[in-house]
Amino acid sequence: MELLKLKKGRKKMAEKKLYSLGELATLTASQLMGDPQYLIHGVEDLEQAGPEEIAFLDNPRYEKQLFSSKAGAVIVPSNQTPLPTGRFLLLNKFPSFAFQQILSLFITAPPSGFLGIHPTAIIHPEAVLDQNVEVGPYSVIDRGAKIREGTRIGASVFIGAEALLGKGCVIHAHVTIREGCELGNRVIIQPGAVIGSCGFGYFTDDKGIHHPLKQLGKVVLEDDVEIGANTTIDRARFKTTYIGAGTKIDNLVQIAHQVSLGEHNLIVSQVGIAGSTKTGHHVIMGGQVGVVGHLHITDQVMLAARSAVSKSIEKSGIYSGAPAIPIKEFNEQFVKLKNISKWMDRLKALEERLSSLEKTALKDQKSAPSEKEAF
Repeated sequence: MELLKLKKGRKKMAEKKLYSLGELATLTASQLMGDPQYLIHGVEDLEQAGPEEIAFLDNPRYEKQLFSSKAGAVIVPSNQTPLPTGRFLLLNKFPSFAFQQILSLFITAPPSGFLGIHPTAIIHPEAVLDQNVEVGPYSVIDRGAKIREGTRIGASVFIGAEALLGKGCVIHAHVTIREGCELGNRVIIQPGAVIGSCGFGYFTDDKGIHHPLKQLGKVVLEDDVEIGANTTIDRARFKTTYIGAGTKIDNLVQIAHQVSLGEHNLIVSQVGIAGSTKTGHHVIMGGQVGVVGHLHITDQVMLAARSAVSKSIEKSGIYSGAPAIPIKEFNEQFVKLKNISKWMDRLKALEERLSSLEKTALKDQKSAPSEKEAF
């Protein structure tokens, strides 16, 4: 009950903030259709929004809700047709991003109560921390690590020896960044992620015993990379596992040793990428995609969920299936497979008809008079 009251209290506090549609249109660089003086008290989704709240439409599957919603205003795509009448609208090329800008006005994350460097943090005397670095309770920063200005490190984080973290990074609680790994600027790592774990490599001798191969390389995350919760990125055996600038990786992703991801990739949950695979820029992998090792995936490839990549992809486009093939080919095969029971029934009917015709022809042949009887 107390928790429910607290949640209601927070929502009430947020709703006290008022912004006019004119202000919101200016903030988001949107085209306003409506009264610029109309006041917005909060944000909601299309289905739940009321007359004093603003919502957004970015996915066509919710288009019906646009016309039934009671929202005071809705952010819609610039090319949205048809448009509802009698409704205040903000037209924007990127409605979801515009909504995020407005959302930040009404809802803010509560700040940490631990500022600066907590006295329980263990920092090696040879580690170097720039100004305005925050280190949360019980975190450990090992010998020779360098943390640049404005980086925030949460509770119970481990930063290994000689690791380098750039400016403005956010490292959430229980993250491990092992020795020698390098992060660029503004990197965000969610709780429980492990950067620089040992790659899965073993030598099997003639007695069948598996001996581990030492993983002595590192992981490099470039500027503006984001890593999801409980994701693991293995260090290379002797070179570098590389994540390109702007790449965003979801929760529960496994990236093996010496993988190289290009810039601005999107890797969704439970993807597994085997060792030494390389991708180009703007590659997208849906949930549970699997990629075998030592392949190359070119620029601007989109892999649908649960695709399995067993050979290199050298042409941009959308792929699906196991093994992954171009989406058009996959859809054609899927339609045929979906109708296979109908074709089987049709084939069975044709076989039965052919058998009947053969029996009739054989019967007619036996009953026909011979040449001697004919004369």
